[in-house]
Amino acid sequence: WDKHSYGYHGDDGHSFCSSGTGQPYGPTFTTGDVIGCCVNLINNTCFYTKNGHSLGIAFTDLPDRCSVKCVLLQPNLYPTVGLQTPGEVVDANFGQHPFVFDIEDYMREWRTKIQAQIDRFPIGDREGEWQTMIQKMVSSYLVHHGYCATAEAFARSTDQTVLEELASIKNRQRIQKLVLAGRMGEAIETTQQLYPSLLERNPNLLFTLKVRQFIEMVNGTDSEVRCLGGRSPKSQDSYPVSPRPFSSPSMSPSHGMNIHNLASGKGSTAHFSGFESCSNGVISNKAHQSYCHSKHQSSSLNVPELNSINVSRSQQVNNFTSNDVDMETDHYSNGVGETSSNGFLNGSSKHDHEMEDCDTEMEVDSSQLRRQLCGGSQAAIERMIHFGRELQAMSEQLRRECGKNTANKKMLKDAFSLLAYSDPWNSPVGNQLDPIQREPVCSALNSAILETHNLPKQPPLALAMGQATQCLGLMARSGIGSCAFATVEDYLH
Repeated sequence: WDKHSYGYHGDDGHSFCSSGTGQPYGPTFTTGDVIGCCVNLINNTCFYTKNGHSLGIAFTDLPDRCSVKCVLLQPNLYPTVGLQTPGEVVDANFGQHPFVFDIEDYMREWRTKIQAQIDRFPIGDREGEWQTMIQKMVSSYLVHHGYCATAEAFARSTDQTVLEELASIKNRQRIQKLVLAGRMGEAIETTQQLYPSLLERNPNLLFTLKVRQFIEMVNGTDSEVRCLGGRSPKSQDSYPVSPRPFSSPSMSPSHGMNIHNLASGKGSTAHFSGFESCSNGVISNKAHQSYCHSKHQSSSLNVPELNSINVSRSQQVNNFTSNDVDMETDHYSNGVGETSSNGFLNGSSKHDHEMEDCDTEMEVDSSQLRRQLCGGSQAAIERMIHFGRELQAMSEQLRRECGKNTANKKMLKDAFSLLAYSDPWNSPVGNQLDPIQREPVCSALNSAILETHNLPKQPPLALAMGQATQCLGLMARSGIGSCAFATVEDYLH
């Protein structure tokens, strides 16, 4: 009877809206009956049900503001039951038990209505313009993720031109493949060869790649430790890809640093014969045989000592700070593995198919082996120690040049923390060793390369999908109920 209150009375079956005078609405109800109330925030109506049957719309004038505030859970509309006789008992069901009324069927009906409304949206004379724009978005998406053959075929069928040269797409494919295989050293070197100033202009990105390389060393997948490991498995946890290592020298002093002048720990010495012929662990053809099968016996460090050194190193990293890493991770790189029908193999050259590594002939099922630090090689562990020191020095240089950076500090600390555990894969920080963690690094590097070609860091199609999702969220917060039945995912299939 009060203003902005709505009710259905059991004694006479009348409906009441902000007034003591009721209107005929439905049947009476009494003991044992199940009465439901449905507020529709799409059309601001309300109807009641009795024992699972809809009684039809009772009110059509629910204020918009009431609907908005109800969505936001602010106190405007309350579910209310009025009792008249002493001793009366009611059970209230807000969804903790199945409703007697088929609410799912009602929602399907409204979902169909909303989707039909979207489908009927008038395009008018802009259809050709919109179609062209959508085709460009699809084309740029294929180019962004390196689907060469598909991008070319799509461009031909839609009378477009591919915005990036085919050779450039294949270069990005090659780098993506190396990153997703855990071969970070080769990925860094290949990037420096193909895009000489890219990492020099993006020191935080280079630092991110280096930290990932350290993690892959722990994992036993990076080329530097795999070659030192002799007959170590090709990968303890990598994607099924095997690009050919590049043998040309590194273009970054900090990347291809000669390790002869690096200390290997207190009271110990380490000599690595053959490193003159290796840049970032990648062997030239001339030094292939002697390097990959050489023995490293001059170090007096054993594994416990090495682990102790690294635990100490991981503690020291608490004092390190440097600039934030600007990484795009909204869309992870995909379609670049050899198993992809439109990925690397679709449009790759004969040269790419001939890619090999020094241990390609030693394929081992990693599931049959106990995972070991750096693949179980003492020499590889020592190289990882040296690389960790180089990484620590790089972080301190970044801090001096660019200022403090919490993200970089945490990244390095987490990576070094892997060495505090006898089984890093099953440790609290072991998720870093999961191959899935390579994908955001791959995406960030891919985006940086695209920027050098004045192409967007993210494909416009992905941005449009994100924009649509955000708009739907804003509509929901504004109390526009129809957005509940218009999810972006419904239109991706």
